[in-house]
Amino acid sequence: MSTRQYAFSWDFVGNIHDGRPNLGNSARIEVYRLFQYTLRDVIELRYGTVESEEVMRESGKLAGRKFCERFVGRRERFEDFVAAAQKAMLDFGIGIMRLENANYETLHFTLTVAEDLDCSGLPDKEHTVCHYDEGFLAGMLLAQTGKEFYVREVDCWCTGDRTCRFEVKPQSLVAPGVAAPSKA
Repeated sequence: MSTRQYAFSWDFVGNIHDGRPNLGNSARIEVYRLFQYTLRDVIELRYGTVESEEVMRESGKLAGRKFCERFVGRRERFEDFVAAAQKAMLDFGIGIMRLENANYETLHFTLTVAEDLDCSGLPDKEHTVCHYDEGFLAGMLLAQTGKEFYVREVDCWCTGDRTCRFEVKPQSLVAPGVAAPSKA
């Protein structure tokens, strides 16, 4: 069995203060999107569209879980978690998250993310593109609740909407065989 070289660790994020004393912790959105969409292009060419979307969800889920553990933390009350997650996403420039509808008993939500890092300003593609965000939100919810969530984008900048809208529900409420959760 070989040792993995790239299992996620915050060491890969590094010490930004020491490493970028002049440029700091900011980079332009074009650079982020260049990275994301070229990586996605190569994954799609190699493995197909469906698999590329699933890889984006899995990596987003891992990132969302790690982001939440480090910058949001678990909260006693779910409403406090939502407020902390909204603040963290805003502070890091990920987007402006809002809870549009919520059923706290069933954990079924409709979330929106305005000015989304992944897609706001992109041309109309007639399909959603925020698969990484789907995973990111699922990962944050996993970190808070310990439960797997099914998150799917239903409206996107790339479908002509001007905000991303996500339907969220526990994976246990989804028909068997539909988008089984990743191990991220």
